[in-house]
This record gives sequence, structure tokens and C-alpha cells, in this order.
Amino acid sequence: MTDDVPPPPFIYEGAETIEDVKSPATGVSDTVKATAHRLSDAYDTARKPGMPLSILSNIAREAPLGSLLVAFLLGVAVARRR
Repeated sequence: MTDDVPPPPFIYEGAETIEDVKSPATGVSDTVKATAHRLSDAYDTARKPGMPLSILSNIAREAPLGSLLVAFLLGVAVARRR
């Protein structure tokens, strides 16, 4: 008789424990957070000096009525196409 104790049987490696299972809501929440982070980064990049949003905000700040006129005319042009 030997003093060696046989090892316990292996647990199926593909089995998931309760902690490993993510709910669908958690997956959706992670996706929304990642998307919001990417949009925030893109917005911050576009607001840097010399980028399009920076240029548009400077134009609107210097000539608000002219910017409003251009926006109105673009809206009329888009609305007429439909």
C-alpha cells in the first residue's frame, strides 16, 4: 500500500462558472461605453486648432448671422431635394 493519493478528476475546462458568465446587459453596456469613448476621442481630435470643428466654431463666433444664413440655405437646399 502506498501513501500516494490519486489526484481528483479534472473538471471540464469548457465549463463556465457563475462569475465567468456575462449577462447580455453587461455586454451591451460595455459596447455603449466603448462607442462613447471613441466618439469622445474623435470629437476632441476634431476640436484641435486647425481641424474642421475648430474652424467652424471660429467662423460662427466671428460672424454668427452669416453662419446662420449659410445653415438656413443649406437646410433649404436639402429639404428641396426630398
